[in-house]
Amino acid sequence: MAVKVGLLECDHVREELRHIARDYRDMFPALFSNVAPEWEFHFYDVCNGHFPVSVEECDIYICTGSKSSVYDQEDWITRLKNFVVDIYQSQKTFIGVCFGHQMLGEALGGKVEKSLVGWCVGVHRLQLIAREIWMQPFTDAFNLLMMCQDQVVQLPPDATLLAETPDCPHAMFRVGERMLGIQAHPEFSKKYDQALMELRVERIGEKKVELGIASLELPTQEIMFAHWIKNFSS
Repeated sequence: MAVKVGLLECDHVREELRHIARDYRDMFPALFSNVAPEWEFHFYDVCNGHFPVSVEECDIYICTGSKSSVYDQEDWITRLKNFVVDIYQSQKTFIGVCFGHQMLGEALGGKVEKSLVGWCVGVHRLQLIAREIWMQPFTDAFNLLMMCQDQVVQLPPDATLLAETPDCPHAMFRVGERMLGIQAHPEFSKKYDQALMELRVERIGEKKVELGIASLELPTQEIMFAHWIKNFSS
């Protein structure tokens, strides 16, 4: 039986980088293609004002990363915050990735700011601080790619912190039983993460980019994490 998954597209890959990984609407289905073949993706270009007519259109919503900040005063961001509240109240499943993770925090009463440590790029190790039944196969820690400057600095009420990194204390959290946020990018390839770092050297800093690119030698566990998201959403 098909499961309808709504991808809330909060940004688009720059044209000059699309030869690497295409767009978000390609990355996420590719990540879940073998893990959840029954997932049927529907695409909503929310950053250009295209929203679901009703929260009932899909069973699961995944909210992507973005070059924008959740505290930016843009109409589509305000509308998205309200839609995330609707998802929460309807008890639908929500998976927030990077900007989507921050949107979950901000929409439900937390706080997002630019991190005092600056950018997090390259491979980061997430340490689990809570074990949940959907974390199968279980591991105490895992590596994923990151690309962020903003972070959730205050969790929303009733949130459960699940994982942290040295530079990102609120790396993964859950609100209720159906809402999950992850600051990392399981959908990114290392090649794409490196291309973004190289494109943003002046913004990120030369030394941090150098270390971020060197970290790409480390293994990452995005397929394992995709299984976790599938389990969480079941």
